[in-house]
Amino acid sequence: MKFQSLLLILGAICVLSADVLADTVDAKSSAPNIVLFFVDDLGWADLGFRNDKFESPNVDLLASESLDFQQAYVACPTCSPSRATLLTGKHPARLKIVRHIPGGPKFPEFDKFGRTETEFNLWENDPAQFPCRNWLPLEETTYAEALKELGYYNLLVGKWHLGHEPYHPVHQGFDRQIGTTNWGHPKSYYPSYFKNTDVLGDEKEKYLTDRLTDETVEFIQQYDQEKPFMISCWYYNVHGPHEGRKDFLEHFEKKGLTGRFAHYAAMVAAMDESVGRIRGAIQEKGMKDNTIILFISDQGGYFENGPFRGGKRSDTLCEGGARVPFIVHWPGVTKPGTQNDSVIQTTDLFPTLVDIAGGDASKFAGLDGVSLKTVITNNDTLQRAEPIYGYRAYEDLYASVRADDWKLLAYRSGALSLYNIADDVGEENDILEDHPELAQKLVKKLKLWEKEMGVEQYSGVQ
Repeated sequence: MKFQSLLLILGAICVLSADVLADTVDAKSSAPNIVLFFVDDLGWADLGFRNDKFESPNVDLLASESLDFQQAYVACPTCSPSRATLLTGKHPARLKIVRHIPGGPKFPEFDKFGRTETEFNLWENDPAQFPCRNWLPLEETTYAEALKELGYYNLLVGKWHLGHEPYHPVHQGFDRQIGTTNWGHPKSYYPSYFKNTDVLGDEKEKYLTDRLTDETVEFIQQYDQEKPFMISCWYYNVHGPHEGRKDFLEHFEKKGLTGRFAHYAAMVAAMDESVGRIRGAIQEKGMKDNTIILFISDQGGYFENGPFRGGKRSDTLCEGGARVPFIVHWPGVTKPGTQNDSVIQTTDLFPTLVDIAGGDASKFAGLDGVSLKTVITNNDTLQRAEPIYGYRAYEDLYASVRADDWKLLAYRSGALSLYNIADDVGEENDILEDHPELAQKLVKKLKLWEKEMGVEQYSGVQ
């Protein structure tokens, strides 16, 4: 009798276990595919629907079908830091990656292949002499590693700029990488693309962005796994050298654009065409209704960034350098043609991806962002408990504090300026003298934040 009871109990456990396993499999198979377009150096206004000098019909269409965040910011608007933050959900100051990973004659610790055994670099003109990492440590958890635990296949296409071969994407949770090198940009967008590497060395004629897109489309067409995928399209476009695809360049020159700006407009158009091709491949594969599209840039543009102040080359923590496009298309969830004015930051992407994939972002320590899933699904206004902080280590202007409509800029020299972004999006009218108590309140928050990040010794306000 006892033996029969034991058999019944064991049988019930097996049935229960099978049900739990089936539920887990169903959850993984129903999880959405995710495609992240991470465009290099594309300014907030460098798209056709915001500036008619550019032509971007595919991204314009995407925006019209999606939720378009109007106030999305990069924590450190620079190549390597922006990527590190996107991957980990941690602020660049916490990661000690607050400049791009360098190379060349001024940095003899790097060899001609872009490799180094020296963990930190110094920047000659940095007033703080902040030691900045030369790679993203393998100990850091990336969104690829987090999503892999949730059953995802991860592909990275294009630019990495977070360390040489031992620190490449395939060692950071990605199942495959395409077109990844040790370099932050190509030497040319036509073959041969890169110096001192055989990556994509077989190509004889295609424009680099087209070659990367061809590979991505082929991946989508041939994908036959049950598990969902995440494709990270980290294009080298539209970073310099400014070299537009020849047919697009001719088109824009005929329209009256000249010089590097004509090349740049052609680069935006090539990027846009690739977005359309990849979306088309997803639709042809029958995946359109179960694929989330994210579109974002790593920092402000190189040329004109109106109506904002600053950009890639100067005042980079101002709106023109730190505010970037961020478009979310989630079929059946986001409503076409909607906008959201929440103040969000690229630190938020990691917890958002984990949340969307069915995971629990709270188990990851040290995250500096929050999940935007509810904001996306309901088009709510995000009420941040704390300000967002910008931080770089190149020049005098090194930190920003954005709290509600207020924005404080802090300089290594001790100077401060204060703006109300709602009233003065161009940051033209410094109102520090009119609001000294508010400014000091934000300075106090910055001091506490710097201490939390472990960078107080480099502060300009301590």
